[in-house]
Amino acid sequence: MVEGHDVVIGGVDTHKDTHVAAVIDRVGRLLDTRSFGITAGEYARLSVWMRSFGSLERVGVEGTGSYGAGLARHLAAVGIEVVEVNRPNRQMRRRSGKNDTIDAEAAARAALNGQATATPKGRDGLVESIRVLRIAFRSARSSRASVGVQIRDLVLTAPDELRSVFEPLDTPARVERAARFRPGPVTDPLEATRTAMRSLARRYLALSSEIEQLRDQLDGLTLAANPALRAAKGVGADVASILLIAAGDNPERIRSDAAFAAMCGASPIEASSGRTVRHRLNQGGNRQANHALWRIALVRLATDPATKDYAQRRRAEGKTTKEIIRCLKRYIAREVFGLLTKQRHVPDTSDLRPARLAAGLTLQAVADHFNVWPARISEVERGVARNDDLERRYRTWLHRRAA
Repeated sequence: MVEGHDVVIGGVDTHKDTHVAAVIDRVGRLLDTRSFGITAGEYARLSVWMRSFGSLERVGVEGTGSYGAGLARHLAAVGIEVVEVNRPNRQMRRRSGKNDTIDAEAAARAALNGQATATPKGRDGLVESIRVLRIAFRSARSSRASVGVQIRDLVLTAPDELRSVFEPLDTPARVERAARFRPGPVTDPLEATRTAMRSLARRYLALSSEIEQLRDQLDGLTLAANPALRAAKGVGADVASILLIAAGDNPERIRSDAAFAAMCGASPIEASSGRTVRHRLNQGGNRQANHALWRIALVRLATDPATKDYAQRRRAEGKTTKEIIRCLKRYIAREVFGLLTKQRHVPDTSDLRPARLAAGLTLQAVADHFNVWPARISEVERGVARNDDLERRYRTWLHRRAA
């Protein structure tokens, strides 16, 4: 083993069962490579082995979001800087071949030469809880949609007695009726169809209950993780969870709003050549986060007066609706970046509901007065959706009534 180097850099090629590590010095000479297991004890051995060569400056790790997640957490916990490494490009692989040792060495060189600089997402806070719950939420939602389609298909091919009753109904009504079936022997196609519909309907109801439970949990976690983000116009629990997951538990790793916009695929990419100066649409980045920005833009175009005025002004300049939405997504990315990286004060609205109840007012009565849906009043009272203008007018009105 070569020892006594002042500064060394590590690289790790991660796999399901083993991690292959390499150490180079600060001029790029390969010092050694070794394979380790994927247990906590093996992670400790890996870090001790790397440090035995000298002062370990940083470690480049492939797959910090999958096979390398545990190792990245361990290295960060023991005070070692970790940078995320993408797989080597194909040109390099054609030139030097590919195996685990070569990939580990390439990861170390990427960490040395500055090609790899991204800090991995933290996975030890509320956002990690949101991420894993959202996996279950999306799975349940997708499964329920599939069950609804299967019920529809059964209705289309059902005997006339069932089809005539169920075809005019929507999915919730079909589920409600089918769940109460008491079918007879399944040797009869009619009774077999009723049995199948009852089974699917009860599965649909169970999934609906699971979805509501997970949605409530995500609602509470996103509010606790970043109340200012949840208070932004057009941001609900689903959109907030997507954006929080995109940024991770350590959003400070994102250096600027431009970097965040690029990460979300909401920044134009320069495509100039010679005398041609132009930009093209960014089709990369985190597409879920891009979708979240799109949803915010659509909500604001429909409900926010300032956004409507902006869209009208850009249309007068000759912009299409798609181009306006692209511009809005870039502006929204800048706003979201600020909400993710800086603590913002969120007005306390917890006194509104007690004041309304003391005045003997229902949600419907307040909603009728302000010409909005009761859900908007409820959201303002609970602090799950920020509407400063409505909150101010609502508070002023309650004070006048109490005076």
